[in-house]
Amino acid sequence: MVVARLHLCREGNEEGESSTITYAELLRQVCRFANVLKALGIKKGDTVAVYMPMVVELCVVMLACARIGAIHSVIFAGFSSEALAARILDARSNVVIVAGSSGSRALLLLPPATA
Repeated sequence: MVVARLHLCREGNEEGESSTITYAELLRQVCRFANVLKALGIKKGDTVAVYMPMVVELCVVMLACARIGAIHSVIFAGFSSEALAARILDARSNVVIVAGSSGSRALLLLPPATA
């Protein structure tokens, strides 16, 4: 008998805004996103910039990076656009991962612009 144990539980700011995920579901999402990163050519030692709010998908991204040996660089959302660009370029990020707009849970993968 397989027991689905709860791994993460997130409570949002709004009434009824919450999400939960089990270990099995987390592993499935992490492996799936790790394959997305590998398909983009991300490999061990590459840097992935992550610009996302505190959502479950942030954990998925960080664990997927760790799974393939990529370095993740989480960037605080309060930075100006110039500071954000400087951090992405300083880390020599191969890809930038951001959350979708208007509350979407989609992840957008953006290659960083070269200076």
